[in-house]
Formats: sequence, structure tokens, C-alpha cells
Amino acid sequence: MPFFKITLIRSAIGLPKKTTGVLKALGLRKRMATVFHPVSPQVAGQILAIKELVAVSEVEQALTKSEMRTNRRPDPGYYIETPATEALEARI
Repeated sequence: MPFFKITLIRSAIGLPKKTTGVLKALGLRKRMATVFHPVSPQVAGQILAIKELVAVSEVEQALTKSEMRTNRRPDPGYYIETPATEALEARI
């Protein structure tokens, strides 16, 4: 079952209450927040009402909050390609 991945890109400050109401109905509160909704005509209509504020893509599977957090997390550190002793011996 496909899902809409909706990310709020622009703020709704100063926009009409109708627009902010649509954002609240979709569950978008803060900028760069992402929500997943199943593909339906009702959700598509809500997206069209706020199309200038959001980025939308269609995905096959919705991610949970913990899965999204692990996707954003950078690598735990750095990786040593060659130990320093081998690099020094190669110069000599």
C-alpha cells in the first residue's frame, strides 16, 4: 500500500487559518517535520491546499519514528583505512 511522505518545508506564520488548519489536520506542526499518510483522494486534496509549503513524495512503506531517527543519525565515528605503523613502513 503506497503512502504519501509529506515534509513541511516552509512555515505557516502569517497564513490564513484555513491553511494552518490543514497543516494541523495532516499532523504537521514544525518545519522539517515528516508524516506519512496513505494515498487517498482526501489526503491529496489537503496536499493541494498547501502545496507551496510542503514537499511530497510517494513511498511504498511508511517509516516509524525510530526508523526515521536511525536514518538521520550519522555514522558513529571515523574508520581507519590503514594503521599508522603500516603507513610509516611503506614510506621507508
